[in-house]
Amino acid sequence: MLKSRRTTPPCSNDSGPWAQVIRESEFLKVAEVLVHVIHDLATLEIDPAAAGVRVVVSGHSHKPLIDERHGVLYVNPGSAGPRRFSLPIAAGELVVDGASVTARIVELGGHRGT
Repeated sequence: MLKSRRTTPPCSNDSGPWAQVIRESEFLKVAEVLVHVIHDLATLEIDPAAAGVRVVVSGHSHKPLIDERHGVLYVNPGSAGPRRFSLPIAAGELVVDGASVTARIVELGGHRGT
């Protein structure tokens, strides 16, 4: 977690000195659900299903996505910051209840020019 607003990363940059303190990936347990958070899904080096991971959250592409494969829910929440390319401004929501998890994408902004 970033320590202060001063260290909040710039919206259009995911590298630089501030990024050195942020891990490329992390595991976290929410209730009975193991979540693996990784910046770029293309760099995933584990088999999530074999590792007991129920959800993989990634975000490098900024393209909102919810997909389930082999019992693993893959979620890219999109980007809640300034519009990227022609992609929607969006955020993701995971709802965890015990061992059950659901995901949804919430579009936050209007169309370009609104």
